Amino acid sequence: MKNWLLTGLLFMIVSTVFSQGKVTGTITDGTNSLPGANVAIKGSSAAATTDFDGKFTLESQNATGELVITYLGYNTQTVKFSVTSGTTNLGSIELASNSNELEEIVVKSSVIDVAKDRKTPVAVSTIKAAEIREKLGSQEFPEILKSTPSVYASKAGGGFGDSRIVIRGFDQKNIAVMINGVPVNDMEGGSVYWSNWAGLSDVTSAMQVQRGLGASKLAISSIGGTINVITKTSDMKEGGNISSSFGNDGYLKAQASYNTGIMKNGLSASVLFSRTEGDGYVDGTKFEGYNYFMAFGYKINDKHSIQFTFTGAPQWHNQRSTSPLLTDFLKYGSDGKKPNIKYNSDWGYRNGEETSLKTNYYHKPVMSLNWDYDINSTTKFSTVVYGSWGRGGGTTSNGGIKGQNPYTVGTTAAPNNLRDADGLIKFDLIQAWNSGQPTTLGTRTPIAGGAYQNSTVTGSAANLSTGITEYSSINSHNWYGTVLNLDKKLSENFNLNFGVEGRTYTAVHYQTLIDLFGATNYLDRTNKSGDGVTPINTVLSTTYAPRPTGNPFVSTDYQERLGYSYDSKVNYYGAFSQLEYSKGNLSAFLQGAISSQGYKREDHFNYAPTNPLSSTDFQNLTGGDVKAGVNYNINEHHNVFVNGGFYSKQPFFTSVYPNFLSVTNPNLTNEKISAIELGYGFRSRIFTANLNAYYTTWKDRFTTGTDPDAATNPGGLYTFDGVNETHTGVELDVTARPIDKLKLNGMISVGDWKYDGNATSNRFDSSYQPVPGGTAQTLYLDGVKVGNAAQTTIALGAAYEILNGLNVDANLNYSEKLYGNISPASFTKADNKGAMELPGFATTDAGISYKWVLSDKLGALNFRLNVNNVFDKIFINESFTNIFADDTKPGTTPAQTYAQAGALYKGVATDNKVYFGYGRTWNFTLRYDF
Repeated sequence: MKNWLLTGLLFMIVSTVFSQGKVTGTITDGTNSLPGANVAIKGSSAAATTDFDGKFTLESQNATGELVITYLGYNTQTVKFSVTSGTTNLGSIELASNSNELEEIVVKSSVIDVAKDRKTPVAVSTIKAAEIREKLGSQEFPEILKSTPSVYASKAGGGFGDSRIVIRGFDQKNIAVMINGVPVNDMEGGSVYWSNWAGLSDVTSAMQVQRGLGASKLAISSIGGTINVITKTSDMKEGGNISSSFGNDGYLKAQASYNTGIMKNGLSASVLFSRTEGDGYVDGTKFEGYNYFMAFGYKINDKHSIQFTFTGAPQWHNQRSTSPLLTDFLKYGSDGKKPNIKYNSDWGYRNGEETSLKTNYYHKPVMSLNWDYDINSTTKFSTVVYGSWGRGGGTTSNGGIKGQNPYTVGTTAAPNNLRDADGLIKFDLIQAWNSGQPTTLGTRTPIAGGAYQNSTVTGSAANLSTGITEYSSINSHNWYGTVLNLDKKLSENFNLNFGVEGRTYTAVHYQTLIDLFGATNYLDRTNKSGDGVTPINTVLSTTYAPRPTGNPFVSTDYQERLGYSYDSKVNYYGAFSQLEYSKGNLSAFLQGAISSQGYKREDHFNYAPTNPLSSTDFQNLTGGDVKAGVNYNINEHHNVFVNGGFYSKQPFFTSVYPNFLSVTNPNLTNEKISAIELGYGFRSRIFTANLNAYYTTWKDRFTTGTDPDAATNPGGLYTFDGVNETHTGVELDVTARPIDKLKLNGMISVGDWKYDGNATSNRFDSSYQPVPGGTAQTLYLDGVKVGNAAQTTIALGAAYEILNGLNVDANLNYSEKLYGNISPASFTKADNKGAMELPGFATTDAGISYKWVLSDKLGALNFRLNVNNVFDKIFINESFTNIFADDTKPGTTPAQTYAQAGALYKGVATDNKVYFGYGRTWNFTLRYDF
């Protein structure tokens, strides 16, 4: 009996020690509760998940211990507790966003515009660094957005960095791309060349896409949307990583980075360097690129902090920039039925080495200095001063041999003698011919004096003196700008932003020799600067390697020039203001901006120095925008919003001075964009959804085209006035976490993007003067679909944690209602067929990753395998022509349509110029974080 009493007493003592009581608390982000957060007692199996209100309860068997709290997107936090009996309430425990979350990084500067969930009334998607780092792999930077509603990302020609992106039917010339609040769209044409930013994925901490006009304070080209890229900051936590990646077609990448964190003296630094090379998925597209990033910060005191960043990505890559005919893909494929989607008509072999006529090479670093000044508790001043220096160009060819050039369309009766049986350029033949050696085409005749002189002349079958030359079009520019912003909290509910910005841009444009292919020299006759009429015969022989300069500040004015030579200057000044209101469940904003943009052209070839057109005055145009939006949180689950705006957008430089001349466009006018958008959001512990509907009109879009009647009007062009578009659509994106280890996501977007009303074409000669007798012609564009972007897209994705640290994921993307690009000049008849529709297609991407935590001190090893287009789907993702299956095929006797002649591929006429997307690709990455 005593033994039983002693045993019972001992059990009660042990129970008192090991069942001390309950630990409770609430997990928040400082503002809202965090349902679904994981809370565990360190060193035990006790764990719990917070409920909808962020609350948790745990049974503790120890009097003291530590809670480990984890939640996706937030730093893991350890909290000590002490409990003796009963219940201990730890109260509210606030988690801090980790470095992959947008908010932690950007709130430091009011220069950067960031939309906040359930507050900013815009359609928005945010992608974190972890997702970019894992899923992007060897893909292009814009492709990480392909599962975002109303986004279409294309490989284009398939060269390194040549991809493009379209949002809501607007190309990237009309999408504002911002890096740390600095606009990077080209100031002449609005373009974004992703090869210049090939290393951006390495240094991005988060990326946010605001679709539509968005909520940016600046007057920027955000017709389709705004892509806000926030790079790493110097005051990230101490640590770094080393990684290596390899993949298909010789892809190899190495990277290293380190962050000091904020040191005791207030200084911080972050550095990164990477190198990437490969053969390219498309034949003949070798590449090599580097990326460097440096950030230095200094927290002077509680009021002042500065941040300096300098990043660049020098690269060169061979391209497929000439879109082959669908016939060529089939001809060089299997049995004339399965296309060779890797075929590239821009390259061949010379002395056994890959040689291309199309090479892009560029180095465009960006340097910025941010100063943030907390004047007082209600006032903050932020400013950024930045500069960018671009050096490089892109190559092509001119001239010919016996009337043929490498791109002459051959026939069975008259084949192109400059291409081999595989469709590759015969560079050895060109080299031999150019240098006067005997060839199968005969032997070239030298000019007087014995030189083998090239020019733009193609020659003829009887002319044996011409040759082929590779040359480059250079764009060397300097770009400086600043944004100053004052943020003032007027009251508890009102906040006012206002500021100014300025940019100045000067670019030098000309052409230079790259390769004479064995010829002695080159004769250029485009320089007429003597009297503006008579060509100056200039003989050139110096060639330049198509590789980027390591020094972006070096001048390239010393290079010999041909073709054209002019400078373009653009000055931009703007002022903006934004008033925000927030009270309870209601938030709203009202924004307005005004800007003046001036364009100046200095031509060194076409005009005599005494001619006023040799250096024009600035053509100044005023533009601006006004936007407003309201968001209302019905309750903790539901919110609705509406926004709208109007934007008067100045035209691009080439619209002001078309046709490479200094004559100003007489029909110059601003483009006018108006938009309205409605949205609904739902949030719960396991499910979120966003539903948006938009309506955007784009009026007075200015476009040009080459005059097809080159025989009567060489060098002439058309201008198209009154080109209007209407873009409407509905977008839905959802995410769900039915269980802790499984995350599901999906989206569907359905758009209707078409031309609205008819337009007018006007014909001009090479001097941009109206063609005598030429009359304006109506173009019947009303209702024609906008091409080269899928108007319906669907995405489904899943990610599952198999074991601790081991994750798998997969995404399915489907695109349809993809139309070919159209030439407005082809719509001179009211009964036209509209735009040709390409077949829809689906691709599947998958990946597996594993994180092996070595220890708190040693860090972790990360493994990632990506497989894109898992099922090797063959699909057309772009068409540059608009030929229908029931159009008459030229050369058929009696006349037959493409369908009747059997000249179709999946219903597409084989004379269309197209690009195919990539087949199956893969890459593997090993990364060590410390």
